[in-house]
Amino acid sequence: MNKIHYTKPSVGELEAQYVLDAVRNGWGERCYDYINRFEKSFAEHLGVRYAIATSSCTGALHMGMAGLGVGAGDEVILANINWIASVAPVEYLGATPIFVDVLQDSWCLDPVQVRKAISPRTKAIVAVHLYGNLCAMDELLAIGEEYGIPVIEDAAEAIGSEWQGRAAGSLGAFGAFSFHGTKTITTGEGGMFVTSDRALYERVLTLSNHGRAAGSPRQFWPDFIGFKYKMSNLQAAVGCAQIERVQELIERKRVVFDRYVQALLQIPGVSMNPQPQGSRNGYWMPTVVFDESMGIRRDQLIAAFKDAQIDARVFFWPLSSLPMFNEVQVQTPVAFSLAERAINLPSYHDMTDADQQRVIDVVLQVVRHREDA
Repeated sequence: MNKIHYTKPSVGELEAQYVLDAVRNGWGERCYDYINRFEKSFAEHLGVRYAIATSSCTGALHMGMAGLGVGAGDEVILANINWIASVAPVEYLGATPIFVDVLQDSWCLDPVQVRKAISPRTKAIVAVHLYGNLCAMDELLAIGEEYGIPVIEDAAEAIGSEWQGRAAGSLGAFGAFSFHGTKTITTGEGGMFVTSDRALYERVLTLSNHGRAAGSPRQFWPDFIGFKYKMSNLQAAVGCAQIERVQELIERKRVVFDRYVQALLQIPGVSMNPQPQGSRNGYWMPTVVFDESMGIRRDQLIAAFKDAQIDARVFFWPLSSLPMFNEVQVQTPVAFSLAERAINLPSYHDMTDADQQRVIDVVLQVVRHREDA
């Protein structure tokens, strides 16, 4: 029986063709050709004015926050259930993360809790579109405008997601994307900073080049200490091919998700990634949440999937439960509850119906076992 992985990339001949060209010709005067092309194509896809390719989404968040002036003494509000990369740049900059609870249906930032957490030290709000689910952007942007606080979109997992016709990552002060090998489009590792704010773009562009301003008359003259989070031309060549195929890749994610929905949402007490009216979910990671009354927990799910030769991927842990934040006292009951009774389901572009059925059968088996207990 073949092992089913939770995700894998879709990389083919077009990617190989572009990378070979970058290997053979992408040097000297052409060393940025694929990077420039990828940035331009990605910005056009999102409908934003500016994009900067980076070595990771974490780097894009780090530079973007630095460009907004986040630093020591500041507070940054974000949901308590996210991957560590969303909060790491806050720590890098010496600011303090303020963890708040999430909504039951979207698993993303609860605007009511965000409003309660605002203080005179609040410098930014990080809206993470978890697993492709969309944050309540209308409410969060209204709060940001009311208090003069920028809303940052961590759209690492939200390629293909749209809020009221606008791409996730294009609505806030800036957006950050991931092209890790697990993502809907990939460059192996990599990320992208995007914005339509020219001043912010220029600050981050200078930050991204060790503090050297574009067009400076003095060669190798940095104005301040910056960063080095650049993407390579070889990675960008893969990205150029992926962005040409982006609609195909997103659509395949939706087809896989729809098959899960048809089989699993008929089970009372089961919910999956939502798609609010007027929005579109990119469904990066199909996720099943079991109602508390069902008594199904993470460890049971992991064991059942392991027995079936299927990779199990747990829902992210609450950040405040991690050792580096264990002194942080927060009340986020929804976040803690979700982590105990949810699991991500495998999803990749060449996943067969038979593979999906194996995954579905495991979920049904776990549900039946609990019903018979």
